[in-house]
Amino acid sequence: MTDQCFLIVPASGIGVRMNAEKPKQYLKLENGLSVLDQVLETLLGMTQIKACVVAIAQNDTEFKKSTFANHTKLLATAVGGEQRFHSVISALNVLRPFAQDEDWVLVHDAARPCIKANEVIKLIEQLKDNPVGGLLATQVVDTIKQSRGNIVEGTLDRSKLWQAQTPQMYRFGVLSKALENVIKNNLMITDEASSMEHLGLESVLISASKSNLKITTPEDLELANFYLKSHD
Repeated sequence: MTDQCFLIVPASGIGVRMNAEKPKQYLKLENGLSVLDQVLETLLGMTQIKACVVAIAQNDTEFKKSTFANHTKLLATAVGGEQRFHSVISALNVLRPFAQDEDWVLVHDAARPCIKANEVIKLIEQLKDNPVGGLLATQVVDTIKQSRGNIVEGTLDRSKLWQAQTPQMYRFGVLSKALENVIKNNLMITDEASSMEHLGLESVLISASKSNLKITTPEDLELANFYLKSHD
């Protein structure tokens, strides 16, 4: 099995819930980096990552301002699609001349700037002999209610519930096949692990830190700044 790892960062979203003047991946953190640049600084600095493709919107004018736009590990940008999985497929097509079916692809959200290199290393190490792949996740500790509108219908068994994070790491060939199946069957998914489920393939859950949050609201940006200071 190969240990060669490629990185895909879908970064074509507009982040409506942030109510900001620009897409959330380009908002500035207190350390001076944009959210996306913080992601790239951490992940492209890892020796385990061979090369990267960033998927951006067709009308994106921000990425070219990034200090990582000319990084030696950046193979190219890909044109992002309507949904996340469209962006990942577009990036996989860019990677195709460089990657073999057994190579690893790590897909990481552009809006998760607090990812720690040591957790990515743990993901890579624990999956290195796996034929499919897996993802970082945190086990749910709160009581989770199932609802009908704002009425409680029941309580879910939290011992079986995990909150998915990224990176999600899969073999290039397996991920390509799973996403082709999504397109072929007109499925709607929100992460790569979901595409594996539709093929009946099992993903391994690798426990991660809650600090690896996804920025969705202004409050999340404040929390990300706090976590990044704690990393220092």
